[in-house]
Formats: sequence, C-alpha cells, structure tokens
Amino acid sequence: MLACRSSSGTLPHYAPLLEATTDREENTTPRWWNKILDLDEAKRQLLFSLPMFLTNLFYYLITLVSVMFAGHLGTLQLAGATLANSWFSVTGLAVMVGLSGALETLCGQGFGAKEYRMLGIYLQSSCIISLIVSVFISIIWFYTEPILVLLHQSRDIARTAGLYMRFLVPGIFAYGFLHNMLRFLQTQSAVAPLMIFSAIPLLIHILIAYAMIYWTDLGFIGAPVAASISLWISVPMLVMYIKYAKQFKETWQGFSVESFRYIFVELKLSLLSAAMVCLEYWAMEVLVFLAGLLPEPTITTSLIAICANTELIAYLVTYGLSAAASTRVSNELGAGRPDRAKHAKGVSIKLSLLLGLCFILALEFGHSFWIQLFSDSATIKKEFASMAPLLALSILLDAVQGVLSGVVRGIGWQHLAACINLATYYLIGLPISCLLGFKYNMHVKGLWIGLICGLACQSGTLFILTWRAKWNKVSVSRDKDEAQQRLI
Repeated sequence: MLACRSSSGTLPHYAPLLEATTDREENTTPRWWNKILDLDEAKRQLLFSLPMFLTNLFYYLITLVSVMFAGHLGTLQLAGATLANSWFSVTGLAVMVGLSGALETLCGQGFGAKEYRMLGIYLQSSCIISLIVSVFISIIWFYTEPILVLLHQSRDIARTAGLYMRFLVPGIFAYGFLHNMLRFLQTQSAVAPLMIFSAIPLLIHILIAYAMIYWTDLGFIGAPVAASISLWISVPMLVMYIKYAKQFKETWQGFSVESFRYIFVELKLSLLSAAMVCLEYWAMEVLVFLAGLLPEPTITTSLIAICANTELIAYLVTYGLSAAASTRVSNELGAGRPDRAKHAKGVSIKLSLLLGLCFILALEFGHSFWIQLFSDSATIKKEFASMAPLLALSILLDAVQGVLSGVVRGIGWQHLAACINLATYYLIGLPISCLLGFKYNMHVKGLWIGLICGLACQSGTLFILTWRAKWNKVSVSRDKDEAQQRLI
C-alpha cells in the first residue's frame, strides 16, 4: 500500500481526470478517428494541461521578463543576465522542479489509492527538503562569479552574472515552496484556479521590474530584486488557497510533526527526481558555457542562451501534457488500473507531437518578433534566424521526451530515467556537440546538433522503457528509510 492509513474512502468531486476513468460501459462501435486518437481522453488531458502550461509559463516568465528588461540596457547586461538566468536554471529551477517530482509519484498514487490525508504530510516533508536545499543553493549563488571564471567564462560577463545572482537569492526559497504546492494541487486535478494565482504576480512583476530598473537608481540589479519580490508574492496566495478552500479539507489537515518522519523516506525519491531533471537541464546549460569558449563569446553566449530559453518555453507548452500524463498514470496506478494508465500515456504522446508541430510553425513564422524581445542586435537576429530549423527539430523531440518523463514520474521510475539521461546526454549528446562545435568549426550550430542527438536517443530509450517494462506502484514505508516498489 502507498501509505499506512487513509483518512477517508470518499473520492472528492474535484478529480475529473480520475473520475473520467471509472468503470463504465465502453462504446462498442467507436468511430474511425477514435482508433487514431481517443478524443474523449485527449479532451480531458488538454483541459487539464492548458492551466498547467499557463501556470508554469507565468511563473517562469517572472524571471525571464527581468532578463528581457535587463538585456535592453546593453550587450554586456544582456550577456550577463542571460548567463545568470541559465545559472538559475541549472542550480535553482532544475533542482526545485526535480525535488518536487517526488510529489507527482507519492501524492498522485496516494490520491488514486484514496490515502488523502497523506498528501498533506508528503507536501510538508517536501517543503522541508526544499528549504534545506535552498540554503545550499544560496551559498553557491554568492560565489557565482568565481565559479563562472573557473569555467572559463568572460570575466566581465561572469562579474555581471554574479551580481545578478546575489540579488536573486531570496527568490530560490519561494521557488521551492511554489513548485511543491503546484505538484500537490496538480495531483488532485485542482489546476484551473492556478492560472489566476500565477497571472497576477506576473502582471505585478512587469510593473515592479520596469519601475526598479528605469525609475530608480538600482538599474541592472533592479531586475533580480523585482523577480525575488514577485516570486514571494505568489507564495501566500497559494498557501491561502490550500488552507481555506473546502475541497482540500481531506488532503490538507494542517501542519503535523508526522511530516518529519517522512523526510528521509521522501528524500530518496526527491533526490532521484532531482537527478533526473537536473541531468537534462544541465546538459542544455553546458552548451551555454561551451558557447563562451567560442570566438566572440558575447554573441555566442547570448545566442545559445536565447535558444535554450526558447526551448524551455516550448517545453513548458508540452509540460502541461507531461503533468497530465503524470497525474493520469499515478492516479490510475494508485487505483490499481495499469491498463488505463498505459492508454492515457499513448494519448499524451500523440498530443505532444501535435503541440510540438504547432510550436514549430509559430517559431518559423514569428522568430523575428521573438528575437526582438531579447535583443536589438542585428548580428544576433541574423544568427538566430539561421538556428531556427535546428531549434524546431529539438523542440519536437523535447515535446515527446517531456511527456514520457511525466509518465516515468507517475510510475516512480526516476532512478531509471536518471541513468538514461546521464547516458544519452553526457555520453552521446555533449561529446558530439564538442566534436562538431570545436573540431569541425560548426560553432553554435554544431553544439545544438549534439543536443539534438542526445534528445533523440533519450526519447527513443524512454519510449522503449515505458512500452516494454511492467508498470509498478510505489510503496512507501515509514519504518524503513527506503522506497520500495510492488508489482500490481
């Protein structure tokens, strides 16, 4: 069993993804298009994924808008801010998103198994873990400049990025709490109100960032200060929603010392989730550091960082589907219905391909407008246009692997995904990037082709894994510092 006991056996009314899959009479004469794509399942996943996409996009845009404002102060400020945002993604965003991935497994399967009270316990344990990790991350951020110099980055760019990161330190604590609460709500399919709770801080942030950069003496450092303030504005909004909304009265029953008992139990799965996500994020951001070793580092660093940010935003489009796949799979496994979980996975993959193609079309026709948001440099605009076809291919592959990664988190196979990411990115993708980028002088294009090779291998391996392997339900024991798995 997922947890030692349950507070109730009644399924709350706010679980549309799980309710939609309760046993019922199936249509014995499906239309031909249902053989290609289950439209009912696709509709449910899209209605779930849209709020999740917008929510994650709005929260990420809080930090990205600051980079955009800072970038218009000059080329050095653009390079420093984009490098700092990449460093934030590597050491902050990836870690916090990864740590919260344990809740997708534990809370998702717990909700499906009707272990409602345990969801609040898992949330508290995860927040404690994120708080401790944030302290270590903040220490690293204070030494960003010497670390970047050690990694052979330009001293001027490293100094500018280091200054940016020091004032972003308060934001990392808020970011950890935010993602834990998002996963807690996601696994219960309570996602629609999250659009409002994320849109309001973003709108406030635009005003705060503009005012601090252009109306005060803070200038460049006003960008990270505004981001930290806006992230902390978001935290109490979600706290109040969870605490006072009636639909969470069973899953959130207040603070409990019992959560401390689960810290070490949950830590193992959290670290594996973080490793799974970080290995992928880090491979992307290693390209930014490699770009700093190429000729004209100011241009190449800015260019590949902009490509990486574009890739991340495209991933956020399909991340809503990844969240839907994770929730569907974990809920159904918790309820003991692996066949329905596998069916949901197939629908998610088809939808990811469709959304990936839509984003590619938008990029091809709108890349001139998009690059204008980051820079006024004619050189960067020209180089970005030449990168667009390669960027489009990587976005399509990333869409598929994103959904498959969500399936893996729902099952609880983070340890397998971490090994796959390590092999495909660091033994295949990055070596090819270095070979093409430096030895064959393909520069930025060579670096990105290597990334595409890693993504292709990762997607293929994850697909084979989820297709051939038996699906499991995670079993957590309070009495042992381990997470065990039991075949359904």
